[in-house]
Amino acid sequence: MSKKFWIIAFLLLPLMLAGCGNGIEDPLDWEIEDFTYTNQENEEFGLADLEGEVWLADFIFTNCTTVCLPMTSNMVELQKQFKEEGLDIKIVSFSVDPLVDKPEVLKSYAENYGADFASWNLLTGYTPQSIDKFAMENFRTIARKPEDSDQVLHGTEFYLVDKNGVVMKSYNGVNPVVEDIISDAKILLAEE
Repeated sequence: MSKKFWIIAFLLLPLMLAGCGNGIEDPLDWEIEDFTYTNQENEEFGLADLEGEVWLADFIFTNCTTVCLPMTSNMVELQKQFKEEGLDIKIVSFSVDPLVDKPEVLKSYAENYGADFASWNLLTGYTPQSIDKFAMENFRTIARKPEDSDQVLHGTEFYLVDKNGVVMKSYNGVNPVVEDIISDAKILLAEE
């Protein structure tokens, strides 16, 4: 081969290697099944509405007396930071108490925290059993309401989902490391 070929190859090698390290580190690669539920505006919303979008998901309920309060506050702060950084990240919160969390209840709850509905959908419109199954099969988390309680057992993670509807990372939703979420979101936004 010619000397010119080897020089060009040698010069391009660092660029090619640099491109290999830009993906999400240790991705979960959990594909999300198709869904269509009801949002806080009492409108259908589902996976098809998120096609080509990077989004952050969590599981909460409005009657929660423990972890949902800091989780929702943290999500509002993340939403503000996404906006400040010019990042188009959608947020989806799945209610784990759908019999209580009707659309108007979810809307009032999120308004009290200052959520921006332009990029945040809070979902309901399914049975408790179906959200438990959906959460376990797609996000590897529980969403179960004991018969003798008004509280629901559920995971406290935030889940970062890529443009193809695949869960790539999870983060502690009670004490999130905001820099990690923003950094990973930027990586996913840059992917084609």
